[in-house]
Amino acid sequence: QVHLVESGGGLVQPGGSLRLSCAPSGSISSIVVMGWYRQAPGNEREFVASITPDHRTNYADSVRGRFTISRDNPRDTVFLQMDNLKPGDTAVYYCNMRPIHLASGYWGQGTQVTVSS
Repeated sequence: QVHLVESGGGLVQPGGSLRLSCAPSGSISSIVVMGWYRQAPGNEREFVASITPDHRTNYADSVRGRFTISRDNPRDTVFLQMDNLKPGDTAVYYCNMRPIHLASGYWGQGTQVTVSS
């Protein structure tokens, strides 16, 4: 069973920045798509960003131009650099790593991001 550990959440003022990190507890042998999702209270979990094994990226419209996803393949680590944060970005952020041959993947425990207002 793959266990993803994420960190980097916290409290930040509007316009500030945070960087989230996520890595498995052990090596992942399969080729995976890495991504970030977020969930605010009462809302569905929504897609934020993803990155393929060959470093192609995709972003939700709400974060495009402000967030940057990246990966360190030797360490199986995914990052989310969040700049110009807005109160609407407040949510629990979850990382996901999905083997490319599977429909679903593995989830991190979630890290709270709070943008104060």
